[in-house]
Amino acid sequence: MATLLGSEFSSSGRKRRNCNSNIVTKLTSSKITGEGFSRGTQLPGGLLQERDKPAKWHGIPDLLQKLHESSHPNSDLSHAHGYLKSLSSQLSVEAMSFVTEDRTKAQESTFPNTYTFDLFGGVDLLVEILMRPTLTMQKKKPKMNDELVKDCLSVLYNCCICTEGVTKSLAARDDFVLFLFTLMTNKKTFLQTATLIEDILGVKKEMIQLEGIPNLSGLVQSFDQQQLANFCRILSVTISEPDIGNDDKHTLLAKNAQQKRNASPSRAEVNQVTLLNIPGFIERLCKLATRKVSEATGANFLQELEDWYTWLDNALVLDALMQMATEEAEQSSTESSDESSLATSPLRHRLPQSMKTVHEIMYKVEVLYVLCVLLMGRQRNQVHKMLAEFRLIPGLNNLFDKLIWRKYTASNHVVHGQNENCDCSPEISFKIQFLRLLQSFSDHHENKYLLLNNQELNELSAISMKANIPEVEALVNTDRSLVCDGKKGLLTRLLTVMKREPPDSSFRFWQARAVESFLRGATSYADQMFLLKRGLLEHILLCIIDSGCTSRDVLQSYFDLLGELMKFNIDAFKRFNKYVNTPEKFQAFLTQINSSLVDSNMLVRCIVLSLDRFESQTEDVKVMEVLSECCLLSYVARVENRLSFLFRLINIINVQTLTQENVSCLNTSLVILMLARRKAKLPFYLNALREKEYTEKYPGCLLNNFHNLLRFWQRHYLNKDKDSTCLENSSCIPFSYWKETVSVLLGSDRTSRCAIVSYIDEPFMDLDRDLLED
Repeated sequence: MATLLGSEFSSSGRKRRNCNSNIVTKLTSSKITGEGFSRGTQLPGGLLQERDKPAKWHGIPDLLQKLHESSHPNSDLSHAHGYLKSLSSQLSVEAMSFVTEDRTKAQESTFPNTYTFDLFGGVDLLVEILMRPTLTMQKKKPKMNDELVKDCLSVLYNCCICTEGVTKSLAARDDFVLFLFTLMTNKKTFLQTATLIEDILGVKKEMIQLEGIPNLSGLVQSFDQQQLANFCRILSVTISEPDIGNDDKHTLLAKNAQQKRNASPSRAEVNQVTLLNIPGFIERLCKLATRKVSEATGANFLQELEDWYTWLDNALVLDALMQMATEEAEQSSTESSDESSLATSPLRHRLPQSMKTVHEIMYKVEVLYVLCVLLMGRQRNQVHKMLAEFRLIPGLNNLFDKLIWRKYTASNHVVHGQNENCDCSPEISFKIQFLRLLQSFSDHHENKYLLLNNQELNELSAISMKANIPEVEALVNTDRSLVCDGKKGLLTRLLTVMKREPPDSSFRFWQARAVESFLRGATSYADQMFLLKRGLLEHILLCIIDSGCTSRDVLQSYFDLLGELMKFNIDAFKRFNKYVNTPEKFQAFLTQINSSLVDSNMLVRCIVLSLDRFESQTEDVKVMEVLSECCLLSYVARVENRLSFLFRLINIINVQTLTQENVSCLNTSLVILMLARRKAKLPFYLNALREKEYTEKYPGCLLNNFHNLLRFWQRHYLNKDKDSTCLENSSCIPFSYWKETVSVLLGSDRTSRCAIVSYIDEPFMDLDRDLLED
């Protein structure tokens, strides 16, 4: 034993004070090096018992040794189960403490029992016991007791949440991860298995490949609706691209480089295809997302909901409670048995009827997230077709008032950021996922008209007829049997709650994004007028000018929405001028625009494009009247103001800091210059940029930066069909003219008055020559 433990006495005869510490050190070392004893159960039982009390191990090593001895192949596992239950009772207390006290980090000092269990090989032993049936050579595999399997899984999960490193070590074992999926076929062990898998996949370095799961299609088809909803929690990890977590990695420069390195589809994309190939999968998700909930009503309902989601923010606890209620319901048909069972449980809490509603909401959050990710993937059109066929949108419309946006105001409304993974209540998560789904569904897709009902579709047709313009082809082709039912469509319902939202509500961001996505793409006058008639423009201006809103995210979403709503629409500019009817209001509006051009540049682009079109319609009396009266159009018509926008747009970005969020600044600056080129004023603008440089005493800086940005633009957009289509549709400028203008600006002929190089003096030429070099 000396090689592992060291002698009990030193050479001078003094007894070692840290014998138990030595055991721990050696066990820890063996885990790292693989040398020495592989687990604590190999130590003499007498030694473990002797050191147990001084080391405060609470008999865990001794119990593990007995568990090991009683769990050999072909042995009666009833004794093993008894030892495991004794261990589980000690560990579950620490796990519940972790859940209820909202601890952020597992520490040995906080959870000593779980730490001791893992140190002495408990985790490895349980994995061994679980997987033992798969190692037998017998044709008929031995079946383990369901309760034993459940307890093994529960203890493993407790170790994962309370002991640092356990989850990662389990995630590294691909054989065990795939084996866990086979346990999901058993309804009695499904919940514990799903919860453990979710935890493991969350830390796994490499994303699991769903096609590697044995008989995945049969497994998914065997799930009932509740199991399928739970399975969506697992799927969300397997179909989402991993978050890199470093802002520098999110730059377009880095993303383009990564795309070159990884030309083949990612694992997440492959997993999406695997899911779509499972018969009936999308149809069942649509049914889950749209099924109705029998919810309790009454004065105390809202307070119950607040109280319970404050405590039950852990899916494991919530599902465990629901499972207890379900099992009790199977034994007795009375509601009182549910409550008496829970009243005598260790949690000492009653399960209110409203918990069923929260449970259903949490399920729908996961289902909507999976559908949203699939909608944004490469198989978008296939997914769109199925969601329309299975009437997802009409189903959500029927749930809107009763579940999605019930008419109440939470007492402690949490204002949170736009991150879809934010740690917030089920109610808030549900609303955000719903809005994100609408945004993905409507964005640049003809199925967006399914958000309306038949009466509203007729209204669009009437608007087009009155304006003497043809109906949009997508509207004509809409299958009216798949649109919303009832008096209002989903878009109209969303507008109603949007206008009622408190000024500081974080939902404003997502609501504006969802409505904006309906307008994005080729500009539709009828779509704009449909929303203008419902007071959307006035609501947006109220939020920007009068509500005191300071959130940059919300303001950006409202600026973007306002741009899509007003673009090329003379009636919208007339309404704007009617609302912004004083110099003070107009100045307040300009202040908001100028406070962050990254946020407002899409609106600036809309105004510039609209002004250019209106100036070509001089024969239209209505247009000329608005042109002469509208303060916003008059402001942008002044060259000095357009130049001011151009200076700042170029100055606030560079190639290294370009992201999907701010690349629009580059495109807006290009729009200003393309329109100038059309009127043969491009040299004037370029010369103004040069003069600005010298005024600021930074010759060459602005123009070299712009030159580098345009070089990047060529590499980025000439290889991305979707982006180029979006640019063309949103500006009504052919993409060929975009490319041609960029080529002219990047021309190498220093005698050309339209080439940037001719405005940069030789000493200041190519300050960042190697910036884009491979």
